[in-house]
Amino acid sequence: MATINDIPDVILSNIFASISDTRTRNSLSLVSRKFMLLDRATRVSLTLRGNARDLFMIPTCFRSVTDLDLSFLSPWGHSFLSSPLSDTDPQLLAHRLRRAFPAVTSLTVYARSPLTIEILVQQWPGLKRVKLVRWHQRLASWPIGEDFVCLLEQCENLNWLDLSTFYYWTEDLPPVLQACPKVSASLVHLNLLTTSFAEGFKSQEIKEITTACPNLKNILVACNFDPRYIGFVGDETLLAVANNCPKLTLLHLADTSTLTDVRGDPDNDGFTSEDAMVTKGTLVEFFSGLPLLQELVLDVGRNVRDTSMALEMLNSKCKDLRVLKLGQFHGICLANESQLDGIALCSGLEELSIKNCGDLTDMGLIAIGRGCSKLSRFEVQGCKRITEKGLRTMACLLRNTLVKVKISCCKNLDAAASLRSVEPIRDRIQWLHIDCVWNGWEEIGNSEQVGLSFWHNQVEEPSSLFSLMGSEYDHEMRRKKCKYSSDVSDGYILENNGFWCKKWDRLQYLSLWIGVGELLTPLPAAGLLNCPNLEEIRIKVEGDCRGRSKPSERAFGLSSLTLYPRLSKMQLDCSETIGYALTAPSGQMDLSLWERFFLNGIGELRLSELDYWPPQDRDVNHRSLSLPAAALLALCLELRKLFIHGTAHEHFMMFLLKIPNLRDVQLREDYYPAPENDMSTEMRAGSCSRFEAALNRRPILD
Repeated sequence: MATINDIPDVILSNIFASISDTRTRNSLSLVSRKFMLLDRATRVSLTLRGNARDLFMIPTCFRSVTDLDLSFLSPWGHSFLSSPLSDTDPQLLAHRLRRAFPAVTSLTVYARSPLTIEILVQQWPGLKRVKLVRWHQRLASWPIGEDFVCLLEQCENLNWLDLSTFYYWTEDLPPVLQACPKVSASLVHLNLLTTSFAEGFKSQEIKEITTACPNLKNILVACNFDPRYIGFVGDETLLAVANNCPKLTLLHLADTSTLTDVRGDPDNDGFTSEDAMVTKGTLVEFFSGLPLLQELVLDVGRNVRDTSMALEMLNSKCKDLRVLKLGQFHGICLANESQLDGIALCSGLEELSIKNCGDLTDMGLIAIGRGCSKLSRFEVQGCKRITEKGLRTMACLLRNTLVKVKISCCKNLDAAASLRSVEPIRDRIQWLHIDCVWNGWEEIGNSEQVGLSFWHNQVEEPSSLFSLMGSEYDHEMRRKKCKYSSDVSDGYILENNGFWCKKWDRLQYLSLWIGVGELLTPLPAAGLLNCPNLEEIRIKVEGDCRGRSKPSERAFGLSSLTLYPRLSKMQLDCSETIGYALTAPSGQMDLSLWERFFLNGIGELRLSELDYWPPQDRDVNHRSLSLPAAALLALCLELRKLFIHGTAHEHFMMFLLKIPNLRDVQLREDYYPAPENDMSTEMRAGSCSRFEAALNRRPILD
């Protein structure tokens, strides 16, 4: 009988080459020696971990690697070519890398100084794709453009450059692009969406960049649309981008104020005090000049009014458009009568994000659901006039395609209302974000016990909205509603207490926003009680702890997530939680006590991967793991990967050695400005190296 080993090596090599998941490839390589050799021969992407001082031990068997990531070497954020713990010549280490990975054409590296870039590009002058990472500050003593001169002068084949996580000055880039016209003309991808910018690229700089790079297909830029600032982006800049780069398929222009992951004011009506200098006539001309667009993001941060007519042109001028994200655009869909208008005419859209639209109503959502029938992802944020009825009706219309939904900062959509609004796709949805706003959650919890008849009454509500759209649409809605309602029992399970419980069959990823001081425990009662396939959750905690009294409960509520049997990955982001890191005023809690509140109960979860962002004290730029947090994290006995996005004392980190199968731990200061020097034991290169050495000395059972 033939076995898999009888398959010719050529076919096996093609099978291996088609597998991109790292863990799957690692598992396959352990099957046999033959599989191990095939994996090494066909692996094209590799991320190096470990300590920079051990680079002399790098493997030499992955000769086919073309995509190499060096940005996660430890100690994180230090220049690995000049490690403080190694006296090895940087040129020798770089040469060693070149010998081990001769075929590299794509490189990601943490470049603390221009010297790192200069040394590495000498080893791989044929680089085509480069991503630079740096969260530390740029030294004022460096000449303008020093980070990019060697890169563009020596890598003549460069066509892809990502600076989204690289801190530099906006005036560094345009002169270098202009001085290297051949390389600039060959660039097809340029990501300048740097989140650490205060003001972003000025209008003139964007014109210079797009003039120097006429063949760009993808460009992402952080800029400023506020007309009160010098160099703001307006009509003239938009037309210059369209004229200079007519081949664009992806365009992302975002105001720097929109790049922070902070929830807006829920009481804001969606309109800002200032209007952007972007007119509807310019938008029509702008869209007409970019016929190849497939993805468009315009997150302006200032009012762009009466855009319905301009957005109608997208369907005719940009026929390949599949992804559209608009921020602070108003009048996108008027929905005055049964005839579709505005954004609802973009029938080819597969992903749509609407942010801070002050006049979007339920009728607009229904029109979008009717017109954009291919949507697989829909995000709505900061839209105060929409309600559960409109969003639920839209979900009914898009039941066959919609699998990813984000609902955030919408005044009429608390947690329970958001969950009810996506019930028509409850058995299909795979990705979901909601805000944990518990308006009257006790009553909601009781309503979960009323049985199946409650759900039938809820699903019939949207018909009243459809009656306003005409008899034809009312008939279509009733047909879909009847078809959906006939299978209602398929999505419910009978609990031991005798009541029906909603089941989210395919939900794999859940994202939550919650205000500081609130509890997570009402989540199951709000409607997320049964999620058998939920694997990953992200929790964003935001707010100011200063001035708040001690919470009434001991724990935030992470233990309530034990209801989800397959939950193995978590991102707990407290980075926007502000408090006192050192000494709090009398009667208030410092951040160590808040961390105890947030992390209490995390040991009850069966997590294998955890990303944790500690809360911060902005006054002293302090984000550090506290003693209670370290002790509570040490109770996660099934963890294999732990990434702490902040600093920590060495003796606190030693608590983590109690986790038996922990294999990968790293402290990452991936926020701006990352601390340059710490006089305590936090983040010292020697401290990190000692901890990693102790971690690697332990035997791992598997």
